[in-house]
Amino acid sequence: MSQTKYIFVTGGVTSSLGKGIIAASLAKLLQARGYKTTIQKLDPYINVDPGTLNPYEHGECYVTDDGAETDLDLGHYERFLNVNTSQANNVTTGRIYQSVIDKERRGEFLGKTVQVVPHITNEIKERIQILGNGGDYDIVITEIGGTVGDIESLPYIEAVRQLLWELGENNAIVIHLTLVPFLAAAGELKTKPTQHSVKALMESGIKADVLVCRTEHQISDEIKDKLALFCNVKREAVIQSIDASTIYDVPVLMQEEGLDKVVLQKLALANIMEPNLTQWSQFLERHKNPKHEVSIGLIGKYVELQDSYKSILESFIHAGAANEVKVNIRSIHSEHLPDGNLEKKLKGLDGILVAPGFGERGIEGKINAVKYARENGIPFLGICLGMQMAVIEYARNVVGLADANSTEMNGNSENPVINLMEEQKNITDKGGTMRLGAWGCELSEGSLVQEVYEGASEISERHRHRYEFNSEYKTQLEEAGLRASGINKETNLVEIVELEPKVHPWFIGVQYHPEYKSTVANPHPLFVGFVKAALAYKKKQSSASMA
Repeated sequence: MSQTKYIFVTGGVTSSLGKGIIAASLAKLLQARGYKTTIQKLDPYINVDPGTLNPYEHGECYVTDDGAETDLDLGHYERFLNVNTSQANNVTTGRIYQSVIDKERRGEFLGKTVQVVPHITNEIKERIQILGNGGDYDIVITEIGGTVGDIESLPYIEAVRQLLWELGENNAIVIHLTLVPFLAAAGELKTKPTQHSVKALMESGIKADVLVCRTEHQISDEIKDKLALFCNVKREAVIQSIDASTIYDVPVLMQEEGLDKVVLQKLALANIMEPNLTQWSQFLERHKNPKHEVSIGLIGKYVELQDSYKSILESFIHAGAANEVKVNIRSIHSEHLPDGNLEKKLKGLDGILVAPGFGERGIEGKINAVKYARENGIPFLGICLGMQMAVIEYARNVVGLADANSTEMNGNSENPVINLMEEQKNITDKGGTMRLGAWGCELSEGSLVQEVYEGASEISERHRHRYEFNSEYKTQLEEAGLRASGINKETNLVEIVELEPKVHPWFIGVQYHPEYKSTVANPHPLFVGFVKAALAYKKKQSSASMA
């Protein structure tokens, strides 16, 4: 293709309608038709990135290979497309303004008065086109965060309006995702909120080319005709997006509605081939028709908001389908795990995952959960902070270092088995200063984790943390049975700890975040292995009870 095509996805009526899922589903269909497609997210908040946001504020922070701390929607993009994203795929208002102010300080605007139009909008347009100008993609889908009418989103909407005009007909379109609510009292679906939303978009100078209508009930042909007429959209471009049992149904539903065909037509692109969704359909078949079930305890500090652990939850779906197992997640707040309450809280679990996090709150509960899993032979996976808690638990209860701790929790501990790296000790700014992005790891020969990674000797995984395994305690811990089975050769830092299978059937802690690399096409081996171990544990327990 000689020119990259652009698709902008906006939202109206209410937030949380699923713009990211619609964008990812459309990208999947276009990719399955042979087009090189990528997605980017424009976030209207003033934070430079979500790295310093509490998970309760905005869900998890997703990390890319190049170390960008990004919106969780990028996780959906990668899970659907099986293609890595980067810093260029997520832009925030904070980053836009920071760049413009830096340019102003350097004198790049030649004394001009710096304004939202043209300087901020030009910066936004430049960021939107970075991915397209590289020549790597035929189509770039840009999701505009927030809702049309939000004051924060106005510069983005104006930038889109300008780009639509500059790029010309058939080179850029707008998909507007809106809500068609069902009023129980009236017993009918109502189109007025959508009409008002489209009107608000048109007041900004943008005409929607495609309407995607979220709904709990089937939208009749009559309602589609009405929406087309009053929203100034072609009848075939009114697309129903009905609630689905899983987000992974959405690409199939969008294909049935003809979203990809409408988009190709409006962008004057050839219908190269019908989408090949064979692998996707096979995944859905396994996901919806499991042969077994297991229960996994997710021990975390932010369990009230499921988006805090979005990638972990999705990784269990991928790994469950790979094992033909339904993974039932029992979310357990680590603050609710005091010493005397473990049996009641953790009974009946086939596996225990201690989740990532920051800060002191709920730490002792996580340590108690690790101890329970270790002593009862329950398959265990510790991620980032979860791995650190496994090290602390082992140091305290096996090695005998009663005050073992992390300097993040107790800076005065005489046995800081988890400590800051030297280069982290003088850092005052928090944003973007952790060990971030993809780092290599060498796996020990004959280790459990090497078996999990199907014999690999080296792997690359994504990180997001500041505190590390204190290598001064490595020999002492290994002599007591906690094996350091993964090392970063560049820094000599411990990335993975495990127990020998003869001591514990499946006990692994990893400093990195494996959940960031799990996709539908490539479920992460650690989650696949963990679910497999949980199923084996459940079968063993069932056999023992029957005997």
